[in-house]
Amino acid sequence: MIDVTDEDFAAQVIGSELPVLVEFTADWCPPCRQMGPVLHALAAEEAGRLKVVQLNVDRNPETTNAYKVLSMPTFMVFRDGEPIRAMVGARPKRRLLAELADVI
Repeated sequence: MIDVTDEDFAAQVIGSELPVLVEFTADWCPPCRQMGPVLHALAAEEAGRLKVVQLNVDRNPETTNAYKVLSMPTFMVFRDGEPIRAMVGARPKRRLLAELADVI
């Protein structure tokens, strides 16, 4: 899983050939920490089909504000540079996979 910033968001997410799952996260967010192992497993299992990245909202306010992210964790799926789905809140891996089924 890759950490992205305001500076490299365009290159890592918008310019990606693969669909990208972005977790908007914060150090102070317990549900975000809870999602860490789920996202690491998802990144490993779906490598080559889905890119999984994290963006720290406190350190990257430009991107956070551009996509109007207010709650953590927020997950956004980008395909061909466009956000195509947003989901808010922690969820089990099985549910996350079901919600991503039509993307990957």
